[in-house]
Amino acid sequence: MNLKMVKKQSGFTLIEMIIVVIILGILALIIIPQISVSTSDAKLSTLQTNLSTVRSALELYYHQHNQTYPGGAVPTTKPADIVTTADAFAGQLTRYTDISGNISNSFGTATPFGPYIKNGKLPSNPINDKIDVIIDTTETDITVRDSTASDNAWKFYTKTGVFIAADGTSGEHDDL
Repeated sequence: MNLKMVKKQSGFTLIEMIIVVIILGILALIIIPQISVSTSDAKLSTLQTNLSTVRSALELYYHQHNQTYPGGAVPTTKPADIVTTADAFAGQLTRYTDISGNISNSFGTATPFGPYIKNGKLPSNPINDKIDVIIDTTETDITVRDSTASDNAWKFYTKTGVFIAADGTSGEHDDL
């Protein structure tokens, strides 16, 4: 009677279980690298989009403000949270401004320009997930693109209008 019960029991053998585990391992080895490549491609695509968005905003600001880029100096008229040139840069792109670059939180006849970026903040750099910007107010060589000096999101040269991803790499994304 014991022999009959053993024969009626069904299940997987050890060999069958090992084969299934091996097949799952092989599938994982094939699929996981493709997912990481897709993630890198998505980050690079987002970086290109964010750079294009900010660069377009910078050029529009430049043409509306007497051929002057934002962030060159802290404006004389500004909200209390605008303290540094980096704050001025972000404020001049995300708030209303007058022809001289003075910043206001509200639209009016004195501040008819902007905002150039509508969500109220600079887009993040998807490579390092930061939004801060380093402002260089002295460099006049348009070919300079040094992103290795900081671990910030962006770097902007106010004299030349060059805006790059400042991700601490050796210029890997500077040509975008």
